[in-house]
Amino acid sequence: MKKKPTLSILQGLLFTYSTENTKDLEREETIVSKNVNSEDELEELFDILTKPEFVSYREDEQRWFIETIEHYLSTDETFDSVFYLFDTYFEDDIIDKRNFMKTLLKCLKNYNSQAITKNQKIVR
Repeated sequence: MKKKPTLSILQGLLFTYSTENTKDLEREETIVSKNVNSEDELEELFDILTKPEFVSYREDEQRWFIETIEHYLSTDETFDSVFYLFDTYFEDDIIDKRNFMKTLLKCLKNYNSQAITKNQKIVR
């Protein structure tokens, strides 16, 4: 059964960056050190902090995140509701939330592709 897209799952995926997450000084310093409005630095941040968690998800869960972001990017969604009352360790405000999500989507697709390739090698 295919799960329907829902914006609420994105807060769960981004919980790593939330001030409500367990205190981890090293993680917090890593987040603060990156410019959240720079695509390159955001990709580096996702590689460090989002990738390990994302690749631990089942493939169907990974697809759900990817398809959710794709769905809402195909609409006029601003993603404001994802970040509403969601305090993060980001030093700056996210200027373009749609671009943030496009960058996240690009990274998630890459991680998913890497995981599938890795799993295919294990099966062989």
